[in-house]
Amino acid sequence: MLLVLLVLLLGGVVVADRVGVRIAEDKVAQRIVERAGLAGPPAVDITGFPFLTQAVSGRYTDVRVSLTADQLGQPAGTQAQVSLRGVRLPLSDVLSGSVQEVPVDRVDGTATLSYDLLAEQLGGDTTLAPAGGGLRITRTVSVLGFDVPVTAAGTVSLDGQDVVIDVQQASAADLDVPGFVLDRAADLLDFRYPVPALPFGLQLTSVDPGRDGVQVRAHAAGTVLRG
Repeated sequence: MLLVLLVLLLGGVVVADRVGVRIAEDKVAQRIVERAGLAGPPAVDITGFPFLTQAVSGRYTDVRVSLTADQLGQPAGTQAQVSLRGVRLPLSDVLSGSVQEVPVDRVDGTATLSYDLLAEQLGGDTTLAPAGGGLRITRTVSVLGFDVPVTAAGTVSLDGQDVVIDVQQASAADLDVPGFVLDRAADLLDFRYPVPALPFGLQLTSVDPGRDGVQVRAHAAGTVLRG
């Protein structure tokens, strides 16, 4: 009988913990929108168990935020995953709605710029896809009055706030195209994409081609979200 009571008690604690998480996630999402200048409430996941001890202490180990293009106020094809570590948000302030600031020890984020979004920057029939550690770019390029279908290999790097695509070699399949034409075509495929400012004080640190788009990583430390 005692064992049954203990199981029921533990089950009740777990249920209360999970219900508390859902309520807190909604509240925290509202506060993040207010303090981070987002266009809408993001999806928020408060990790760690038990949650109730985090809520009582007012310190959350890891709050994960998923942001869409609309919430970021950016073009379609942009999304971001952000992890807020060491979030200090007293439960009394959350419930009363009196949050003035939200200190965060560390913020790590990854913004994804879809290949379709980047291809629009080059226009025409451009397509981009990951290839090894770089990109494969295909596009019909107009050089000296001729339309040349080009396939090129490019690298991706970060220069300040810009994602830089640098085309190093280009080919025209089975067409007999002079080398200087291909060199010119490669130059025309080089471009920069200025990454919009990210929330939470994130600063860009690195960039890599991913499966669905170019992934830009960012970091911030000692951030305080204020509204």
